[in-house]
Parts: sequence; C-alpha cells; structure tokens
Amino acid sequence: MLKLAEPSELAELTELAEPAPAGPDWPVLPAPVTAVLRQECPASVAEIRTAIQHEVAEYTRPLDPAYVHALGRAVEHAVRTFIERVADPGTAMTAILGEFRAVGAAEAREGRSLEPLQAALRLGARVGWRRLCVVAAAHRLDMLALGRVGEAIFVYLDELAAASAQGYLDARAEFAGERERRRRRLLDLILADPAAPAEVVAEAARAAGWALPDRIAVVALGEPQHDSRSTAGDLTRATSALPADVLTDWSRSAPCLLIPDPDGRGRFDAVGRALSGWAAAMGPVEPLDRAATSLRWARRALDLADRGIIADRTPGRATPDRAIPGARSLVRCDEHLATLLIFADEELAAALRAARLAPLQRLRPAQQDRLAETLLIWLQHGCNANEVALQVHVHPQTVRYRLRQADDLFGDQLRDPDRRFELEIALRARQMLHHLAP
Repeated sequence: MLKLAEPSELAELTELAEPAPAGPDWPVLPAPVTAVLRQECPASVAEIRTAIQHEVAEYTRPLDPAYVHALGRAVEHAVRTFIERVADPGTAMTAILGEFRAVGAAEAREGRSLEPLQAALRLGARVGWRRLCVVAAAHRLDMLALGRVGEAIFVYLDELAAASAQGYLDARAEFAGERERRRRRLLDLILADPAAPAEVVAEAARAAGWALPDRIAVVALGEPQHDSRSTAGDLTRATSALPADVLTDWSRSAPCLLIPDPDGRGRFDAVGRALSGWAAAMGPVEPLDRAATSLRWARRALDLADRGIIADRTPGRATPDRAIPGARSLVRCDEHLATLLIFADEELAAALRAARLAPLQRLRPAQQDRLAETLLIWLQHGCNANEVALQVHVHPQTVRYRLRQADDLFGDQLRDPDRRFELEIALRARQMLHHLAP
C-alpha cells in the first residue's frame, strides 16, 4: 500500500514541482554537431539506461522486459528531445514533460518515494554530460559552446525533475482522496443501524486497504475547547497524529472516529493526545458489528460531559464522577457506566428521585443537602458512621444525629435492600445534578 508522505516530504516535493528558474538562452549548435549527436543518440541512450539499471537499485529489473522497454523508451525520448532542443530552442516540450509527469505518477502508484527517480535523472545527466565531452573532443567543439550545452543539460534536468515531481504529487493527492472516500464509505457501513451485512463491510474494507479488527470503539467528537490552541482548522494536525488505522469522518454533522483494537498498548493514550483540546468521548469496546451501539453511548457520554454530569478521571483532578464542567480529557464510557445507566432515561431517573427523596422535602434546603450527602456516603461505605465522619469532616456524634434524623424520615427504606438500592441511585443522581445548580 502506498505510504503517505510526511508534511516535510510533501513540502520538499512541492518545491521540486515548482517551475525551474529561468536559465540562459538555449545554445544553438552547428548542424554538423547536432548531426553527430543524433548519430550518437542510440549509444548514449544505451549507456544511460545501463548505468541507471546498474546503479539505482530500484530500477534493476532484468526479468521484467516490459519495464526495461519502458525505461529505455523514456531515456530515448529524453535524449532525443534534448538534442532537438539544442538544434532548435523552439522545440516543443509538451510531450516530454507529460511523459515525465506520467513517470512520477507511476512511482507514486508503485509506492516508492521520488528519490530513486531523482537519482536516475541525476545519473542520466552525468552520463550524458560525460558522453557529450567525448563527442566534443572528437569533433573539436568550441569549449564555450560545450560549457553552454552542459549548462543546458542541467536546466533540462530541472525541468524533467519538476514535471516528475508534479506527477508524483498529483497521483498521491488522487490516491489519498480516493482512499479517504473509501474509508468514509467504510465507516458509514460499519456504523449503519441496523448493521450492514458482514460481506459488504468486508468488501469495502478490502477496497479501502483496512484490516477488519475483532474489537472496536467509536469516539464521538464535539467542538474544540475555547481556551485551547485547537480550532476547527486543526483537523489535519489531529488526523495526522492519530494511528493510521483509525477511521475518521470530520465532514459529518456529528464527527466521529473508529478505533480498531482500542485496548492495544498505548492506543487510547495516542488517540487522547491527538484529540487534545477537543471535547470527545469514547464508547464501550464492542465487536465490529456493534459499532453503532458504541457510537450511541459515546454520544450520550459526550452530552453528559458537556453538561458537567460526567467528568474525567485524570489523576490529580477532583473526585471521579463529580461534575467538573469543561473537563478536557477524552472521556471513556467504561469508566462511567453507573452514571450512564442512571441517566439513560432521565424522565425515569427524575421519577425515581421524586419518589425516593420525597421525605427530604420536609427539611430546609441546607438541611436537605447535609443529610443527602451524609446518607449517600453512609450507604456507599457499608453503613459505617465513623467512615462517614472522616469523609464529611464532622464529629461521629454529628453523623449519628443525622442518621437518626434520616431514620425518622426514610424509615423502612433504609432496611429494605431493594429500596435502599434505589435510594442510593436517587442520591447519586441528586449529587451529580446538584453540582450543576447555579
């Protein structure tokens, strides 16, 4: 598969593809000299072709007659065009430049870098210059004229190099565009709900050059964070920083990306670094045919994170699952399953809070908050009053007073396992929402 160029390499190739600086006027050699060059052309072509095949490893293909023929034809066309140009500077360059653009494009399609072709061009120029010197000595060509012809060789070399670089860049851009189109279509098929047939997904994966993984996770993307250096214009940076096998589609109204084998070593961290500054949430790890499920929960987690109900679990930050609006790190659904479950149906969660926490309404707001906090920690820590005292930083006697008050209010709910479980869920939901109150 064709390996995409690094930005530095593309910049280098773009420079090569720029038109060569204007050189001196092309020399016009006397007719007898150009006649000798035409006569020497077959020997020059053979010498250049042999040198390229022997010295540029990528072009050593003795068992590929079609390739050897194509190489010989390109060299012959280049040499003959040069000879015709020193015979007549008005000679059209359209055909030879088109041919070398095609050669550059072929290099890109075969997955090679442009360096072997550039090396072959430089080698061809050196061999051509050396042969010209031999011909010049035999025919006593004026040294000034010889120098101008030598300079013309290297101007010509620049023109061929620029044409091949342009063809190379065009082919890479075409390949990259087609690959991205195929990968976006593949992502659409994988995320379809209901799932697309497995054979259809497999065929699209082969067309996109993407290996089917056993497990995946989908990341839902929001907006770039306002106080971050990342903006919507940073898509190229984010995409290039992601692992190469991550499928992305930034063009969706709700952008997302799919991570193959997300539990692999360093995979989650690499994605997190690439998406630094973006609001993002990663859904549960699922089989490939359940990608739509992973995306659904990722979007739900992203919504809860945007509202401040879900916060990150980065070491050194506030207590996990307490709301921290504007958290910057990539949220993982599998670290917030309880929260996602509680808020999966917000109407039902609200009904549960209203039913189980109704006794709190008998107290003043400040008392409600203190008793709700104490009761939740008591339920979470095995009904241990001393542990509650350590958590809320009050005397154990104060905790026991509040628990007697809770017993008066909630009564049998504290002794029935099912009711106590529902009460803890209601208190958790209240705590998360309470953080959002102005």
